Amino acid sequence: MLSKRIGAFLAGLWAGLLLCIAFIATPAPFVVLAKADAGRVVGRIFAHEAYLSLALAVVLFLIVRRLARTDAEAGKGSVLSTNVLLVLGTVFCTVAGYFALQPMLDAARAGQGAFSFGALHGASMAFFALKALLVLTLAWRLGVP
Repeated sequence: MLSKRIGAFLAGLWAGLLLCIAFIATPAPFVVLAKADAGRVVGRIFAHEAYLSLALAVVLFLIVRRLARTDAEAGKGSVLSTNVLLVLGTVFCTVAGYFALQPMLDAARAGQGAFSFGALHGASMAFFALKALLVLTLAWRLGVP
């Protein structure tokens, strides 16, 4: 199926992007820039990643939803397949990890809010790691013949 191959390609590309951001793009600025400047650079990287993740999630949702519907019509599963849940999980991780926590991180950096910067940063990292794991799992599941 062509749509399954396209989905596997996009999920693999997305997983590679997330791993590149985690292991190359975000640590590098802290090596060569002042901490505040590096934080701003990394903040921009994560802003771009969040919007790109939402766009990829929409495209992949349409693909895996179509595949799930086809399987359900053939009596081989449900329209709420594991792959659909994986994509929805990535959307949750993106929204919670960036769009919900980022304003709280800014407030904590300014000394406001109920949570410390370290605690919020840890939660943000956990959501990012979970998203990467979900995308890797989706790429693997879509890539299996």
